[in-house]
Amino acid sequence: MKEVHSNIKQCAVIILAAGKSARLGQAKQLLPFGDKTLLEHAADIALSSGLRPVIVVLGFDKDGMAEKLTGLDLVQVNNEGWEEGMASSIRSGVNELMESFPQVDGAVIMVCDQPFVSPALLNHLLMSQHQSGKPVVAAGYEGIAGIPALFHRSLFPSLLELKGDHGARKLIIQHPEWVETISFPEGKLDIDTESDYKNLQQW
Repeated sequence: MKEVHSNIKQCAVIILAAGKSARLGQAKQLLPFGDKTLLEHAADIALSSGLRPVIVVLGFDKDGMAEKLTGLDLVQVNNEGWEEGMASSIRSGVNELMESFPQVDGAVIMVCDQPFVSPALLNHLLMSQHQSGKPVVAAGYEGIAGIPALFHRSLFPSLLELKGDHGARKLIIQHPEWVETISFPEGKLDIDTESDYKNLQQW
């Protein structure tokens, strides 16, 4: 078991936005949500949390995605291997964090298609890490612990070992002793299909 002996002082946010959304038939990142796209909404939430840096991992249609992020105070990373799956985007984001921001000792991993993530929730993850001392704080919904989730720097090497379509939740499942969970019932709503998007519009 990995022990954490210090609280996270500087926490980054890594937004995973590289996928093609094959099941949906179009890039979910560019779906309208209010007067913005889901990608812009996720970026706004991360920036409004005050956590820094904010890293956005792009891949499929990276130019179209990047255009939506023009002028925002964030770091864009191009994941050329995005077709491998979510793990490649996690590795891209964590590598950028470790190389360019070595002082950062924690990171929240989030996606674009959980529209009810809030700045308060992201800060709650960090507060819970300070209170629990656990190296992972995950959002809990429908009986599972998942993303958004915060990871202490001590687990960055473990994140870099992820392969294929396995996301950060693989570590959460494998090592429950590392994990503190906070309630986020709205996390059950994500956008994988046209039906999911219709449900969002009716929420």
